[in-house]
Amino acid sequence: MINFQYARANDVAEAVRLIGRSPNAKFIAGGTNLIDLMKMDVEQPTTIVDITRLPLKQIEGMPAGGLRIGALVRNTDLAYHPLVEQRYPVLASAIMAGASQQLRNMASTGGNLLQRTRCHYFYDTAATCNKREPGSGCSAIDGHNRMHAILGASETCIAVHPSDMCVALAILEAKVHVTGVSGDRVIAFADLHRLPGDTPQRDTSLNADEIITAVELPPQGFAKNYTYLKIRDRLSYAFALVSVAVGLELDGDIIKEARFALGGVAHKPWRDPQAEAALRGQPAVATTFVSAANVLLRDAKGYGRNTFKIDLARRGIVRALTQAARGTPQSQSSKKII
Repeated sequence: MINFQYARANDVAEAVRLIGRSPNAKFIAGGTNLIDLMKMDVEQPTTIVDITRLPLKQIEGMPAGGLRIGALVRNTDLAYHPLVEQRYPVLASAIMAGASQQLRNMASTGGNLLQRTRCHYFYDTAATCNKREPGSGCSAIDGHNRMHAILGASETCIAVHPSDMCVALAILEAKVHVTGVSGDRVIAFADLHRLPGDTPQRDTSLNADEIITAVELPPQGFAKNYTYLKIRDRLSYAFALVSVAVGLELDGDIIKEARFALGGVAHKPWRDPQAEAALRGQPAVATTFVSAANVLLRDAKGYGRNTFKIDLARRGIVRALTQAARGTPQSQSSKKII
């Protein structure tokens, strides 16, 4: 049994003070990831700071046309919010592709951003894992690595980020508002999550005493030509082998603007400016999509059991771009790939 102190914060300033008092304190909101980690002895916090009473549960339109999402907004509430469904349907679709209804009812927006990898070696305290114990080694590299990274990995870690929501937020180019002992700051979503490098224990660029307060979406939501395609071993309650979020702007058959990101392939949602540039100004046809996929996957590397993901990602990108260009987004209710 893990012994820990429990504290409840009533406002953001108090939450920051409480988390700053202990080097191994953790925030808890929905608890859908932290409780699992504690049960497996991966996380052993000395203090748990309950933030469920903080006033961070609102979804508000912004004067310039964007949307501000409080960090404690539940995943279900976000996916079904009218403004999200109308203006940012790729985000609603990505959320509905993840977890189960019960988990979505509990999981928070901020917690989704900060969830940790589902690598089984990370969860197994008997295995070596640089993310859990820096310097101990990475059992996944020569082990059972079917679910692991093909992009952006390092010799110290080949784990992948598990979130569906974050893949959509990547193409929406969201901003993350945080507060800490040193004050407030805004982090571009692309800079929130880190590649493993030689410090895989650090998943994000947040400081230990900072808390996410909101996620800001820009006015551009790709409400017409979009899709979120998730390829997995079973149709529900499974993490992605490869997922693809796409947002396009078309002028007839010509691609004016293109963004796409992959999930399940790297330590963070994976975007490539060169691959997106290969789409702009080109006709929305299969040959264009294949060329963009090849650019994005030019440095992809498999580790034996997961090498198949390179071709799976290529085909997934082409299929997702085709869905978005046709205006026929992937259904998250039937889940049949169209």
